[in-house]
Amino acid sequence: MFTIVKKRALTSTVTLMEIKAPFVAAKARPGQFVILRAMDDDERVPFAIAKCDREAGTVSIIFRAVGATTEKLAHLNEGEAVQDLVGPLGMVTKTEGVSRACVVAGGVGSAIALPIVEQLKEQGSSVTMIVGFRSREEMILEDEFRAASDRLIPVTDDGSCGGYGSVTVPLKELYESGEKFDLVFTVGPLTMMQKVVETTRPYGFPCTVSMNPIMIDGTGMCGGCRLTLHRDGKDIVSFACVEGPEYNGYEVDFDEAIFRNRMYGKEELHAHEAACNLFKKEVM
Repeated sequence: MFTIVKKRALTSTVTLMEIKAPFVAAKARPGQFVILRAMDDDERVPFAIAKCDREAGTVSIIFRAVGATTEKLAHLNEGEAVQDLVGPLGMVTKTEGVSRACVVAGGVGSAIALPIVEQLKEQGSSVTMIVGFRSREEMILEDEFRAASDRLIPVTDDGSCGGYGSVTVPLKELYESGEKFDLVFTVGPLTMMQKVVETTRPYGFPCTVSMNPIMIDGTGMCGGCRLTLHRDGKDIVSFACVEGPEYNGYEVDFDEAIFRNRMYGKEELHAHEAACNLFKKEVM
């Protein structure tokens, strides 16, 4: 059984859940993820591993209830269990030889960046981190990010914390001031990552993106996670669950990835509403 040993609200809509999974915790590394089902007959959904406690044998995920599965997951409590959990999946983040890094993260996806930033600090790298949220109330892991980075630059859509607007504003300011990086790593909404890549491109710094396409089986066989990469004048198909989730940002066809991620928007909305209605009936 994959028992929930800790559940904590990070904001009014975002939850951190620590799950007992000793075999996964023993092997998980920064950049990897798990696929789980909240309840029997539920869909399989990928979640980045935000934290890993090898001694306790637990992995932590951070999520917002935006679909049917995350809504059901949000209603599970400490002592209960998720139906199943598979991992660790995906390739490990490559940080060897990086002495100066800039990590740009946005929204709930910024949780993926935490173990990567912590690994960079552990190996002695200098880390500048830019995090973007809609507002101060939606900001997560601020203390952890400050502890793991040499410089934290927060921005919000409404200006309630740090700078105002997009993460690319301070990023471009850093570039224009002469800052140089061995690696720019970005994770968050696809449109945000696309803008980070295009802001970085003129300066030529290596830019790694953590992709979040639709995933089902976690083995690459279903094909749902496929991405198109433009490499050496050729279009290459890659399966993110086994060959990713991290890629050279300059090669990713973001327009296609964004289109594919929005394909089932209506179905996801209906499934979420059905899950919400189910729990409302149980409460009544």
